[in-house]
Amino acid sequence: MVEVNTVVRAAGGVVWRPAGGGTEGAEIVLVHRPRYDDWSLPKGKLDAGEHELTAAVREVHEETLVHGVPQARLPSIRYLTSEPGVEKLVEFWSMRALVWRDRPADDEIEEARWVPAEQAPALLSYAHDRGVVKAFLDLPPVTAVVALVRHAHAGRRKEWTGPDAERPLDHAGVGHAEALSGLLRLLRPQWVVSATPLRCRQTVEPLGIAYDLDAAFDEGRSPGAAADALRGIAARGGATVVCSQGKLMPPLLTALTGRTNVDFHTRKGTGWMLTFSGDRLVGWDPVRPLRV
Repeated sequence: MVEVNTVVRAAGGVVWRPAGGGTEGAEIVLVHRPRYDDWSLPKGKLDAGEHELTAAVREVHEETLVHGVPQARLPSIRYLTSEPGVEKLVEFWSMRALVWRDRPADDEIEEARWVPAEQAPALLSYAHDRGVVKAFLDLPPVTAVVALVRHAHAGRRKEWTGPDAERPLDHAGVGHAEALSGLLRLLRPQWVVSATPLRCRQTVEPLGIAYDLDAAFDEGRSPGAAADALRGIAARGGATVVCSQGKLMPPLLTALTGRTNVDFHTRKGTGWMLTFSGDRLVGWDPVRPLRV
């Protein structure tokens, strides 16, 4: 049995674009590393204090010169490195290529090559990368991503003397909202929807995007109606941020997913990345910023 003393965290992506500029099929980008003479998925180590999703987007760009937009969580991989007692944990996301250009060769990456997604496993050097690509190929086409988030910290309800709907974020909550917005921007949201309380509105304001109010996401509203409203938001496609409240979100997510055995409790200033293919929910992944 190999004793593992250190786990090195890393992140990366399966980054896709329409094949040949058309709408049929997809190409993904792979990298050739001269140091190892291998073909792999773009990935790299987290910087100190860096969030894994931020690292995934950054490393993809550094290795391929592609600006990738996360759409769905893919399986993580773990493997022993060449250093005794050191294991690497790599977290992956499927990413839509937004902007790209040719990457000049250097000592780290000799070539970043677009290949038809179905042909990528034959080129990849490692079985664990091939498994990640298989999970990508098994995903139906992603048509929408909705980030459903809970408002950031707003003090204690019993200590607020005004109308509860006007209770603002406290000092910690302002910082949490800023941290959350940094992650949400990686999804390149086109629309923002907020429940009506002030603390919900203040949570999405750091995004700098005009937002709509929808009381369907207010505490005390019907979870089924809120789930229907969220499906309607997903139906228009693209990426949307929706801010709701803590007592509504767990039953809303249960209604949306049909999963009664999942704990959907959501801390303030965190949320869920919901991935849709048409009207079908195909993935949900926690969004938990690093606390400031």
